[in-house]
Amino acid sequence: MTLTQLARMTEDEAREYLEGIRWPNGPICPHCGSVEVTRLNGEAHRAGVLKCKACREQFTVTVGNIFESSHIPLVKWVMAFHLLCSSKKGISSLQLQRELGLGSYRTALFMTHRIREAMTEHVDTALAGIVEMDEAYVGGKPRPGDGKIHKKGRGTSKTPVVAVVQRSGDSEATPVASVSIASLKSVAGENIAPGTVLITDDLNLYDRVGESFTGGHRSVNHTDGEYVRYENGVPIHTNTVESFFALLKRGHYGVYHSMSRKHLGRYCEEFSFRWDHRKMNDSDRTEAAIKAAEGKRLTYREMVDGSGDSSAVPASA
Repeated sequence: MTLTQLARMTEDEAREYLEGIRWPNGPICPHCGSVEVTRLNGEAHRAGVLKCKACREQFTVTVGNIFESSHIPLVKWVMAFHLLCSSKKGISSLQLQRELGLGSYRTALFMTHRIREAMTEHVDTALAGIVEMDEAYVGGKPRPGDGKIHKKGRGTSKTPVVAVVQRSGDSEATPVASVSIASLKSVAGENIAPGTVLITDDLNLYDRVGESFTGGHRSVNHTDGEYVRYENGVPIHTNTVESFFALLKRGHYGVYHSMSRKHLGRYCEEFSFRWDHRKMNDSDRTEAAIKAAEGKRLTYREMVDGSGDSSAVPASA
């Protein structure tokens, strides 16, 4: 469905749309998993309330996912999902507030972080085949004349993010405390299959990481101006993972302007989700994000404290 079609929905239609995505084969009780449920249509009941015949609990489509306890109309939730899923470089909370007529920036910020929480996906099977790995540094550009020493690369004060991207496949991006052998091995070990061909740039730390992969480790020497070469017809480059970082950084500089260390993991999940579902149209990508919201919660307290966000991989992990 297009954004125009979603905007024309009534609240009842939006609820039916969400129910169809969450329960394509009929309602399931989020409390006990029973399919023996009945819809309460009496005047004393709110619209959309169901009751489980097994555990006797009442629920709606918003129970047991990121919609729970929200007072925002479901039509606006559906439109927010669509906007965040269809905008290649993301959409700011302030713009979302304006577009949807939300009451405050805080409401819009909480809403966008809950949608990012829904987008959090960890691949069931490790990335395999040919996987590219690289690191980038996310943070504001240095201000001239501020009296500080600004270093590039591993000496920067920006937050490092390590990404692994499978050729023609999925991605995973993780903020780390520092770029070290331990943190790189941790990210690689959690996301890449042992038989993979690992391709990186010429950072010497990747030599140790590559020892774990029986498929072999290849690197391109950016220091000497090498960006691609061919081995048995296979291109050796890191252009794919660099394309991922290009989107992340364009979203950072052009849309969000600031990604705090506290929430950076959730922003990374947002860009990974859109990358992994890049071959879908906007409507299907939106439905995939809504479906992924099942069983996920993010309270305002968790958002403020940072306890609900993916933590950075420690330097000594």
